[in-house]
Amino acid sequence: MQHEVIIIGGSYAGLSAALQLARARRTVLLVDSGQRRNRFAATSHGFLGRDGTSPAQIADEARAQVLAYPGVRWADGTVAQLHGQADAFEVTLADGSVHTGRRLILAMGLVDRLPAIAGLAERWGRQAFVCPYCHGYELHQGRIGVVATTALAAHQASMLPDWGATQLFLNDTLVLDRAQHAQLQARGVQVVPGAVTALQGEGDLLQVLLRDGRTFALDGVFITPQTEISPLVAQFGCGTSDGPLGSHLAVDAMQATTVPGVFACGDIASPAASVAFAVASGAMAGVATHRTLMFGLGH
Repeated sequence: MQHEVIIIGGSYAGLSAALQLARARRTVLLVDSGQRRNRFAATSHGFLGRDGTSPAQIADEARAQVLAYPGVRWADGTVAQLHGQADAFEVTLADGSVHTGRRLILAMGLVDRLPAIAGLAERWGRQAFVCPYCHGYELHQGRIGVVATTALAAHQASMLPDWGATQLFLNDTLVLDRAQHAQLQARGVQVVPGAVTALQGEGDLLQVLLRDGRTFALDGVFITPQTEISPLVAQFGCGTSDGPLGSHLAVDAMQATTVPGVFACGDIASPAASVAFAVASGAMAGVATHRTLMFGLGH
């Protein structure tokens, strides 16, 4: 089926892009696998007007509003193949259906690769977090831990005392230099050596267990996972920007990738992840895509 724009990813960024295009009376196909990156969190914070709302409710209401426009179509499923170029993109879904479009917007987010710490996966988004702006306030200035998995842990631990008493678990991963020690001390962060083997505790109770048997009771823990871009997108040839947490797609101020006619928005196109940022970048991608449909690529 022919569409003017195909958007891969029907979460906050993709829906925001689709809304701009729908209001410009363009035909849009949204393809979504139902795997929102923040699906593990009970509430979403920091998004003006929807603070404290569940991520699913925000997405469901946005989807209903966008699909009320007659030019928008929705397809549940995953993308099996991407081919083509500007004005002739071809997207094949896992069910075998083939869709073509003049422009392509990538909004499918990233995949979090959690470190191998027992008990982490089942607590992700509930007691274990990555973003203090999203979840720090609800810890009520309680006991906060940072488990080092990357060099950014020292910086993250230096931030978190604004949200509660903070302990940095070096996890046999992080070696602090003199300046980092001084900054952590100035911020009141307790540094704990030793490898973390598990997160444990029943219900709302949370403990960090170290290999040597020590345990530390916490109200919340922050861990920064590595992120991955879908191999399908990587094979399509879009340029990437590499950072300490992984790669994201390189985009310009209008959310255009290095491949003509392909735009990207949301977590896949930014190292900063939140609903607010995703919606903003999606709106820009939608407007920029519409501009190229009117005036051609390069405008």
